[in-house]
Amino acid sequence: MSCFHIRGPARISGTFQPAGNKNAALPILAGCLLTDQPVELENVPDIRDVRTLCELLERLGAEVTWTTPHAVRVHARDIRAGALDSELAGLIRASVLLAGPLLARRGEVRLPPPGGDVIGRRRLDTHFLALRSLGAEVEAGDAYYLRSSRLQGARIFLDEPSVTGTENAILAAVTARGTTRIVNAAAEPHVQDLCRFLVGLGAAIDGIGTHTVTIEGVEKLSGGSHRIGTDHIEVGSLIGLAAVTRSPLVIRDVAPETLDPLRVGFGRLGITWEERDGGIQLAADQELEIQSDLGDQIPKIDDGPWPAFPADLISIALVVATQCRGTILIHEKMFESRMFFVDKLISMGARIVLCDPHRAVVVGPSRLRGQVLESPDIRAGMALLIAALAAEGESEIHNIRQIERGYEAIGRRLAELGADIGREPGPVGSGAEWTGT
Repeated sequence: MSCFHIRGPARISGTFQPAGNKNAALPILAGCLLTDQPVELENVPDIRDVRTLCELLERLGAEVTWTTPHAVRVHARDIRAGALDSELAGLIRASVLLAGPLLARRGEVRLPPPGGDVIGRRRLDTHFLALRSLGAEVEAGDAYYLRSSRLQGARIFLDEPSVTGTENAILAAVTARGTTRIVNAAAEPHVQDLCRFLVGLGAAIDGIGTHTVTIEGVEKLSGGSHRIGTDHIEVGSLIGLAAVTRSPLVIRDVAPETLDPLRVGFGRLGITWEERDGGIQLAADQELEIQSDLGDQIPKIDDGPWPAFPADLISIALVVATQCRGTILIHEKMFESRMFFVDKLISMGARIVLCDPHRAVVVGPSRLRGQVLESPDIRAGMALLIAALAAEGESEIHNIRQIERGYEAIGRRLAELGADIGREPGPVGSGAEWTGT
């Protein structure tokens, strides 16, 4: 099993180019099944989750070709109905996104339980509520069996603004007969990107970026091309890394509309940046100090549906808070196991009180020490990597396949910025030399 070797504290500098948005690439790839014409995608992140979904598409009969390291051509000329590969589907959460396109295109699908990060209960009820509203029959057993002779537009009120639930509803509705109105829809940047992609293929979608999306079903989608937007979660992760290592950093190609919730959340930790030439610039040696609420009250950072602070950056914010002067409450509202990496930070020297599965009080700054660590999921793994780069001494992070599911070649890209990080492909505990990624 591969691992990262890190020697800290790090000091990085230079320019970072964010990858394409993982959470946009996955539903967009699934959406390629809706047309029998070729689709060209650019700025596709070359990560494990994307490769797995591409393999699932191929197993269904689609032709998938990587034309460049970050461009994919998908031609789903003739796809098979029936079962998804259980082993592949169990590797990623995004396998559930194939339900909507396969129902729309072939009228049936056998969906094995999806995989993904173990960060708490991740219910599928919202997906099936939406698909049933469009006329699908759903049976649950060792897998989920979905059938429909022809999907029909409907008014859908989602019981929660689930991102993937919204995406599945949109994917199923664009070729359904009649009008579909999705109320309480998720509005995250990656949901918006999926909608823009589908519009480019001929879909009729109104309300993009709002919590009410209206879709006029069309008979057929065409082929086309689309460039996937920048990953604002990766941008936020690098903001956190630059802050805790007191490093100057330029991050390119940042979509301005994704910065507002990041500015509010990271601003409570004392982090600032300047927008310049389509990107942002962080100054070195920022004064990291918790910004108290009025009346000198202890502030909090909490997550929520867009445009609130993203849940995927809560782990990053928690690590940054360990290096800030002051006290802050970190409140993760969405997943009850997201905080279960805090013990690893405490072993590194962080002063954190885990109040319950959703809340942690952080008192900083703490002097972190290098440790042997293991990544439990994508975002906690990246948070631990940031902590290791801020810590004194050597650290090892195992199970880095979790990190690499969401961050493309992150070891190499950080090494190019000056981080002392090496990647060992051998077995755990083999004690390989420090080498560049």
